[in-house]
Amino acid sequence: MPCFYFDVRDGVSFTPDEVGREFDGLEAAERAAAKAAAEIGQDQLPNGDAREVAVEVRNEHGQWVLTATVSLEIQRVEPPPQLPRVKPTANLA
Repeated sequence: MPCFYFDVRDGVSFTPDEVGREFDGLEAAERAAAKAAAEIGQDQLPNGDAREVAVEVRNEHGQWVLTATVSLEIQRVEPPPQLPRVKPTANLA
C-alpha cells in the first residue's frame, strides 16, 4: 500500500508529517485529507486569527499530490442594524 504524508498549514504555522499513513490509493488519501482539514478547521478557525487550514498531501516519494483546504470568512455589517422598538401592550386579562 502506498504511503502518504499529511502536512498541515494553519494560518502562518506549518507542521510537516514525518510519519505518513498508508492508504489503498490517492482517492482514499484525498478523503482522509478532506476529513482532517474539516476537523482541524472546526477546532481552529473560530478561535484564532487563522482563516484557512490546508492539508497538503505528499506521496511516498515526497511529491506533492493534492491539497485539501477549508476556510472561514466572516463579514460584519457596520454599523450593526438596530431592532425596531416595540411599544408594550396592555395586559387585558
